[in-house]
Formats: sequence, structure tokens, C-alpha cells
Amino acid sequence: MIQTIAFYLFATLVIASGALTIVARNPVHSVLWLILAFFNAAGLMVLVGAEFIAMLLVIVYVGAVAVLFLFVVMMLDIDFSELRAGFGRYMPFGVLLVIVLAAEIIFAVGAWSAGGIGLSAATSPTPEGMSNIQALGTLLYTRYLYIFEAAGLVLLVAMIGAIVLTHRTRSGVRAQNISRQNQRRPQDAVRNVVDQPVGKGVSL
Repeated sequence: MIQTIAFYLFATLVIASGALTIVARNPVHSVLWLILAFFNAAGLMVLVGAEFIAMLLVIVYVGAVAVLFLFVVMMLDIDFSELRAGFGRYMPFGVLLVIVLAAEIIFAVGAWSAGGIGLSAATSPTPEGMSNIQALGTLLYTRYLYIFEAAGLVLLVAMIGAIVLTHRTRSGVRAQNISRQNQRRPQDAVRNVVDQPVGKGVSL
């Protein structure tokens, strides 16, 4: 009973926050509604036993992607009057997109009403007494271990390449010498001048 109530609660909030993400006039409000949609979608994933996907939604999408969207939107100087002025120009494309999406939804509902596809025959169920995350970790570090290590190696090469491109040698740029700065004494940077006539500068 409580699972049914939680499902309808999370599903209603996902649909409502998704709709508010689209209709909100303020881009910052749209991003905040999107974060709420991600949180409720993570709740739905927990209900179906996909804890790993729920954590991905919270950590990756809410903690990184949505926050990045929020910073970018807040940093942009958006002219809302100019956006409203171009609304009529993009109206035909928007109507066409709505028709395509509506047709896809009707097709999906018809396919769902026709009966199940039988996914249990194509997927392997989670072993008894093992959570979704444990089963995924066991499969990832046994059967797909080499593929997982290859993906990590590709990311490592990309990180090293980014560092090399950033720290390449450039002409006309004074390099910073940290050790020389730390060893510099106050008397090396300051010169005391005595008996300087009034109204005359100090020649360096």
C-alpha cells in the first residue's frame, strides 16, 4: 500500500515539475524545477529496485549537471524581451515538434496496450539475497573488468592530454618561479633612501 502511494506521489511530482520546467518564465526557476524532477525520478528508481540509477540521478545530474546549468543561466545576461520577440518566428517548428512528440506518445501507448514484450527472457534477474548495486558491481568487476579498465585508461589519457595542452610552452610569457619567490627577503625588495631633496623623485 505504501509503495503504491509513494509511486503516485513521485510520479505526480515528476510530471508537475517537468511541466513547470517548461512553462516557467525565469530560467533559474526552470533549472530548480528540473532539479526537483531529478529527485523524484530518483525516488521512482528506488521503488523499482534500481538504487544505482537513483544514485546516478542524484550525484551526477543533480550534483553536477543541474548545478552547472544553474551557474550558466545565472551568469548569462538574458534579454527576455528579445526572446519573446522571436517567439512567432519559431512557432512553426514548435508546432511540428509537438505533433511529432504527440504521435510518438500515442504510438507508445498503443504498443503498451497490446501487451508486454517479455523482457524477463532477455535479461538476467538479480540473484536472491543480493541488492541491485551488489549485482551490478559483481558483473562489472568480473565479466566486464577489462572493458571497465579500458574506459578508465581512455579517461586517463584524455586527462593527461588536457594537462599537456594547457601547460604547453608559450613565448613571451614570464614563468612563475615559486622557490625564488619564497627565498626573497624584504631587503631585496625595499630600498631605503635618505636625505632625498623635497620635490625630486628617486631614480631607479
